[in-house]
Amino acid sequence: MKVAFCSSEVFPYAKTGGLGDVSAALPEDLAKAGVEVKVFMPFHKGIEPQEMHDGFGITKQGSIEVFFIKNDQYFLRDSIYVGEDGNDYPDSLERFSFYSKEVLKVLKKVNFCPDVIHSNDWQTALVNVYLKTLYKDDTFFKNTKCLLTIHNFAYQGLSVKEKFPLLGISDKFFDKEYFEFRGKVNLLKGGIVFSDIVTTVSPTYAKQIQTPEFGCGLERTLRKKGKNLIGILNAIDYTIWNPATDDFIYKKYSPDTLESKAINKTNLQRQLGLGEDKDTLFIGMVSRLAEQKGIDILSQAIDKIVSKCQLVILGVGEPRYHRILEEKAAKFKDSFSLALKFDEALAHKIYAGVDVFLLPSRFEPCGLSQMISYKYATLPLANHTGGLVDTVVDVSDGGGGFLFNNYNSSDLLSAVEEAQEVFSNKSKWQAILEKVTKFNFSWEVAAAKYIEVYKQLMN
Repeated sequence: MKVAFCSSEVFPYAKTGGLGDVSAALPEDLAKAGVEVKVFMPFHKGIEPQEMHDGFGITKQGSIEVFFIKNDQYFLRDSIYVGEDGNDYPDSLERFSFYSKEVLKVLKKVNFCPDVIHSNDWQTALVNVYLKTLYKDDTFFKNTKCLLTIHNFAYQGLSVKEKFPLLGISDKFFDKEYFEFRGKVNLLKGGIVFSDIVTTVSPTYAKQIQTPEFGCGLERTLRKKGKNLIGILNAIDYTIWNPATDDFIYKKYSPDTLESKAINKTNLQRQLGLGEDKDTLFIGMVSRLAEQKGIDILSQAIDKIVSKCQLVILGVGEPRYHRILEEKAAKFKDSFSLALKFDEALAHKIYAGVDVFLLPSRFEPCGLSQMISYKYATLPLANHTGGLVDTVVDVSDGGGGFLFNNYNSSDLLSAVEEAQEVFSNKSKWQAILEKVTKFNFSWEVAAAKYIEVYKQLMN
């Protein structure tokens, strides 16, 4: 089986979030399962391929080849998606239209005829569109099927309607059945319509995005996919996220040496300038600081949380939340530490050093943090939405986390109080930690499900 895997970001070459991690780990596990995978991404600034060809570079990474589509005008920029003003680049449509056409040209150049093209999010959705329009009569691709994975439905690739001709396809497709969306061009919508199968990153999110509350205006388009809309739970890479082998943390530990987690806690408290106290509930959050991630309700609850617990937040995001959180951090120096940056080493230290990991998201396609926190014997505290429904069960129901069901600060505070109560019972807390470290969210499991879908497509 041959798969062309298309993504706008792939770790370690480029990453802004979970998509970069997924696009590195999933192809690797597909290859381990015997799939022949080639990965296609833009040639972003800072990438140094092992070999260069006309219009693209290649790097061999284990059994996978990663192809970098070159266009310095479009991709040699300091940021992947946004300009200095914090807004999407105004030429996003042109950039990813170019990339998508080039992917299909390069596949022919290197004579790699995929059984399946697997595209991800709006940036690469046009690969599937061009397969079904510009290349519909091309014998090279006559048996190629295509799949689109939606990682975050809130981002759809919108452009003004005047740009539609730049896509290079028939004007008839600027229609509400295809690309037209409230008078604009919607690249994700076009990708959904033209893909044979659409997947998203958790079973619950696949259901939720078919409703007006979560469908972002495309719920009707999604419902028309019927059984060809599937939720496959994301996973994490245990070669990166494992406290037994993690070089970033203060002291390594495993399910058999959980007592060493306490050393990580006191060291993190010391590094952050918080009181070294193993009996205080220590809560952590590593996140984009945006409304989607629940920063609005968390801001309302912080005063009460840090009056009884310690809190550390790492991340960057919307300036308004930076300001609110900075004011709180200045007010509660002894119990709240804020780091407005991206810091991989500190992220690992937080997973290892805190007792509870916070995920108060308004909506969450999948979420990887809860899976990582389990591995580090840290219990997630989450809103009951999206992929968090599929991965977090409340301790009161025999699970390994804390849930709140209504998106507001008072329900969030109630969940924190529940966590404090369980934390005060040391033997009960220890038993839960021992249980959650055995949970398995490996890519091996997810890759097997994708292979099932590929086979379904081929048949």
